[in-house]
Amino acid sequence: MTIRAAVPGDAIQAARLLYDALHDVAHQLTGEESEQDAVRMLEQYFAAEKGRLSHQQALVKEVDGEVAGVIVVYGGNEVAELDRPILERLRAMKNDPELTLDKEADEDEYYIDTLSVSPKFGGQGIGTKLIQAAEERAKERGYKKIAMAVVTDNQRAYSLYLHLGYEVNKEIMINNHVYYHMVKPV
Repeated sequence: MTIRAAVPGDAIQAARLLYDALHDVAHQLTGEESEQDAVRMLEQYFAAEKGRLSHQQALVKEVDGEVAGVIVVYGGNEVAELDRPILERLRAMKNDPELTLDKEADEDEYYIDTLSVSPKFGGQGIGTKLIQAAEERAKERGYKKIAMAVVTDNQRAYSLYLHLGYEVNKEIMINNHVYYHMVKPV
């Protein structure tokens, strides 16, 4: 099992995992109504050189040549630049130059945007290993804390994050759902 930087060739497998983790947020970020169209757009976002969901922000856990898990991470201070390609697309698509995205990350933190493990590889500690790799990346990049958001009714993920040392510091709204914003010093 290898954790490595994602590459554009991971887009097809990664997009499916991203969709599975993001659900309704995937539709918000892609502007697409059908699951198939949202996944197709996530593939394009992931293969792109720029953007919040680009492979440039992702690490993958590979098992026997298959992407078993993916984590998308970036600095909170990079959000405006990383959101630009998505916002430009959505503003043109919706004909709304004022369209914005919900604020998830604080400026001073390294942010785990999305974490997903294929059900085929569940229960093997892959999610934990990806989080640990993200924490290492945060340290290497000089951040003092790492954060994530977890929807309040996802008890399994919430319990895992507590176990890994994350604490709730506030509640935030993402796509009209309440999330716990959880942080941990690195």
